[in-house]
Amino acid sequence: MSVTEMLVIVGGFTVVFHLLKLTWRCWCGFREFVLSELWQVDLRTCGQWAVVTGATSGIGKAYASELARRGLDVVLVSRSGDKLQMVAKEIEDQHGRRTRTIQVDFTDGHRIYSAIAKKLQGLEIGILVNNVGMTYSDHFAYFLEVPDAEQKITQIVNCNMLSVPQMTRLILPGMVKRGTGLIINISSEVGVHPQPLLSLYSATKIFVTYFSQCLHAEYKSKGIIVQCVAPFMVSTNMTKNIAVNCFVKSASGFACEALNTVGHSSYTSGCLSHALQNMALTILLPDWLRMSSVLIRKLRNLAKVSQYERVCMEKEKFSEKEE
Repeated sequence: MSVTEMLVIVGGFTVVFHLLKLTWRCWCGFREFVLSELWQVDLRTCGQWAVVTGATSGIGKAYASELARRGLDVVLVSRSGDKLQMVAKEIEDQHGRRTRTIQVDFTDGHRIYSAIAKKLQGLEIGILVNNVGMTYSDHFAYFLEVPDAEQKITQIVNCNMLSVPQMTRLILPGMVKRGTGLIINISSEVGVHPQPLLSLYSATKIFVTYFSQCLHAEYKSKGIIVQCVAPFMVSTNMTKNIAVNCFVKSASGFACEALNTVGHSSYTSGCLSHALQNMALTILLPDWLRMSSVLIRKLRNLAKVSQYERVCMEKEKFSEKEE
């Protein structure tokens, strides 16, 4: 056999391998985002109650409402008592499901979890949504520009990272005992790749991703699904309620589509739009470019311009009010 023939055979096998790989990925995407619209898991089989952290706004509130719409009673966990009562009443009126509220501040660290455990006693909890999270800036910023750094760093780690394993520790034993359960951990596309100028937030989200994937591998044989959801842009308070369009999802729309993927994928962008954006960004913005000093300076300059424009707009609004 000549060298040319060998190269043709190797090339043929390579092409076939990549075609099969592409076909498999297309099938997985089709099943995750298209078939899931028709073939959905009955979440009521997991248990009677769902627990949602950070449940008074944004993605957390949307998940709580959607879970109630699908027939579960909901425990809402957040730091604002007034907002908790308002969301609880809204869910009860709209969906006719029972609610309970737990008022805690996840930035307070480990001391809050004994109180949470007491209030969850006796409930058949089938679903846990670890959604609570925070960032330290509404724009791109260097790590040393974090305001009140000593306090803020601890708060972000407590809220974004510590809350996930601690809430899991409280609820997972009951799921294992019953042989069924669903844990949904909300990560972020910012955590898929390292993101300079959002360094601490990005790092906390990759923790959520790895913890979820490892936990799913450990407990899937016991009937437990652990799903990591890594959304792109969703219109919430954290994103300054950016306008909804074909790239930016509303919180309610995102939660509905993301819950459809349960049972079809243990790691998901939540919706087809975000999955396609992630693929495009991976190609157009490789890690070497993302980490380059030139791009970092560009992003920081854009953030400064954005800040300046926002200050000018606020001054204009203030002037109009005075007139």
